[in-house]
Amino acid sequence: MHELIQRDDTEDVKGTGMTSVTTYLAINIYVGRFLMLLSTPTTNALILNQEMSRYLCPRTTCIPQSLHNPPQYQRPQQQRRQQRPHELALLAPTAKDRIALIPNDADFVYDFNNPPGGTTTTGKGGHTVRADRDAFPALVGTGVSMTLGFLGLCGFNTPHTHPRSFEINVVVKGSLVAEFTLEIGARTIGNRLATNQMTVFPQGALHTEFNPGCDDALFVAGFAGEDPGLQQAAQTFFALNDDIVEAALAHDTFDGADLEKFRSLIPPNVAQGVEKCLSQCHMSKR
Repeated sequence: MHELIQRDDTEDVKGTGMTSVTTYLAINIYVGRFLMLLSTPTTNALILNQEMSRYLCPRTTCIPQSLHNPPQYQRPQQQRRQQRPHELALLAPTAKDRIALIPNDADFVYDFNNPPGGTTTTGKGGHTVRADRDAFPALVGTGVSMTLGFLGLCGFNTPHTHPRSFEINVVVKGSLVAEFTLEIGARTIGNRLATNQMTVFPQGALHTEFNPGCDDALFVAGFAGEDPGLQQAAQTFFALNDDIVEAALAHDTFDGADLEKFRSLIPPNVAQGVEKCLSQCHMSKR
């Protein structure tokens, strides 16, 4: 190494056609890259062989190609997950572009009788089916979504809120008892709706729907948002930390064991109640 430094800059090194300075630089770059590869987690034999081959030139005069064009070392990119249709539609700059991303005419039809997976909530008292932009990409850009509620006898859509939208609710079969309260201090508003009657639930209001009859009921809920959101009041509250729930209910009312038991008793939506209705329809609550 010292001999290379002491030689004249223009001196030919052992007939290779490379000057001493060029050779010195090549050796140092080679050693530096070799050490860098050894310290890189993605190093393997193939990479090392490829890097070494850059410096093994069959010609008598050769300057390593990497001196001119140093290779760029990059970690392998993680495989990107495939974007779902509604995600692509959200990125489209115009309505025309959004429509082009949904090429099949049939994708503009949503079948509540055979909905996509994950859109149905089922309990002993019936079930609901939602159509939002996640389940129905054709809704992207429309600003609306919808849910159908199929309530059996005494079916009870348990108290819940929609944090990002108001709701209009139309009874298309049977009858419905609807109640909501907007906030602390506001009165509770309740009505019994017959077929083809409608009510409204303000955005964020705690509300519920209940089938008071012994025949099936069906309602259509429309939302002023493609993703109205949903929080079931009881399930959300009892999902909080035990200490918080106990403090909210008073320590002498529940202990840890009581809370776990109570959580297990919260029915999935759509529930079956109320006691008076069940008695009227000759049904046992348990």
